[in-house]
Amino acid sequence: MAKGEITHIEFPSDDAERAKRFYTAVAGWEFSEMEGMPGYFVFRSGESAGGAVGKRGESTGQTLRVYITVDDMTGATAAAEANGGTVVEQPADIGGGMGTFAVVRDPEGTEVGLWQA
Repeated sequence: MAKGEITHIEFPSDDAERAKRFYTAVAGWEFSEMEGMPGYFVFRSGESAGGAVGKRGESTGQTLRVYITVDDMTGATAAAEANGGTVVEQPADIGGGMGTFAVVRDPEGTEVGLWQA
């Protein structure tokens, strides 16, 4: 994935089964629970993008969150802070060597996930 591409989107839910039924009916997505992340149900929406439905505030954030690919997590979080943003969740590794994620809040108050493979 190239820097700046949207790679993942998280849909928080109060009832994951209800949300999965909705997105399966509307978008045709098929879900599977991610290994090692209980209550986090992933889907693919194309060859290189996908997302998940999870429990609001537990396995996902409180609001819809889009993840953007970065090639330097340290540089991206520093750039967010230097440009009026804040780091909401510090960089952390995803198990199995998948990559690293962080969450920043832009100056307008929107949370954005950052992803580095």
